[in-house]
Amino acid sequence: MFGMTQDTYLLVDALVTIIGLVLLITKFKVHPFIALTIAAGFLGLTSGMPVEKVMKSFQDGFGGVLGFVGIILGLGTMLGKLMADSGGADQIAQTLIRRFGKDRVHWAMMFSAFLVGIPLFFEIGFVLLIPLVFIVARRSGVSIVKIGIPLLAGLSAVHGLVPPHPGPLLAIGIFNADIGKTIFYGLIVAFPTAIIAGPIYGKWIAKHIPGNPSKELMDQIAKESTNDNLPSFAITLVTILLPVFLMLLKTFADVALPAGHIFRIWMDFIGHPIAALLFALLLAFYTFGSARGFSRDHIIKLLDQSLAPVAAIVLIVGAGGGFKQMLVDSGVGNLIGHMAVQAQISPILLAWLVAAVIRIATGSATVATITGAGIVAPVVGMIPGVNRELLVLATGAGSLILSHVNDAGFWLVKQYFNMTVSETLKTWTVMETILSVVGIILIMLLSMVV
Repeated sequence: MFGMTQDTYLLVDALVTIIGLVLLITKFKVHPFIALTIAAGFLGLTSGMPVEKVMKSFQDGFGGVLGFVGIILGLGTMLGKLMADSGGADQIAQTLIRRFGKDRVHWAMMFSAFLVGIPLFFEIGFVLLIPLVFIVARRSGVSIVKIGIPLLAGLSAVHGLVPPHPGPLLAIGIFNADIGKTIFYGLIVAFPTAIIAGPIYGKWIAKHIPGNPSKELMDQIAKESTNDNLPSFAITLVTILLPVFLMLLKTFADVALPAGHIFRIWMDFIGHPIAALLFALLLAFYTFGSARGFSRDHIIKLLDQSLAPVAAIVLIVGAGGGFKQMLVDSGVGNLIGHMAVQAQISPILLAWLVAAVIRIATGSATVATITGAGIVAPVVGMIPGVNRELLVLATGAGSLILSHVNDAGFWLVKQYFNMTVSETLKTWTVMETILSVVGIILIMLLSMVV
């Protein structure tokens, strides 16, 4: 080992692996799923794990994550697709725009995104809601950046901080946190964060960069909803927020009732994320489906369509879980845990820093969350009394920082808003960074109270 201690060697090995992972994704354009699998195998073989254990470890990590998150993603995506195609998302936006009026329409966009974003992936929420940005810009004459940035901030804040999003859910599993408490704290942190990064920053930056949507895109997207039979605002809201309500109810039952109480046992079942989303989806079959005049065949077709874009995400998330398992089984995780304990840095801050570094390097919030949580998780066992829910949020906040040219979201925003790279950096990248920094400040403040 050239005079290196085993510990130093392990750390260097992990560092080389993570740099290698970043290069595979960024420079060599390898698909993140394949890159994560290669990196995990490399780390296992070079760290001195028994060869026969290497792939088994990866497989266990992959299955462990997808056993939970894969199901959630499938159910959440189906729910989102039905909400979009029935006009539910449109209804929320229209109602808020009517209530808020033209001058405060950018606030309405943030609230819409915040609500609609709860059951949805960022990319899916973006694609669903971007037509609203165009329609509202066209109807109200307000600049597209002033309307768009609050929308993106609302979506991004819930994506990074509020379960049942994949990032926070993964971290909840890894840190063994309570889902209801995480939703509750997540909403407390995400809301003010989205306000600062969204309407407030958006209004200011729009004076300098109004954005200029392409004519073709405007004509293609800004079609007003043709379906007269939209679900009402109340029905849409009840359907989307049902899973969140059930999960919060579960937490309430866990706090209020003794273990083994019959009501608590049933609430734990109903409020389990998988059950909660399933109930919401079954309700949506009626509220967003048959009540809108959709046939069975049409609903099945919509559900099939919704799952195709998720396949890649599911595999990346699973491979991230495999890589995390490799960090744990090779002993790297424990080592970093010990170092953090000795360095006396707050585990919450550590979780944020690790996730932030990986996010800047790989461009993927989900990869950053899984890897970050995997690295920080062993610390929790060593420092008693760390709030696990806040660790989840800190990892999520770190995973939002500084989205730049290696992030698919960056290019999505650039293309739709018809901006140059430098304009996208000044609008989208700065907004994401504000979300992350304000988020961690609020989480640190919250950690003094809870």
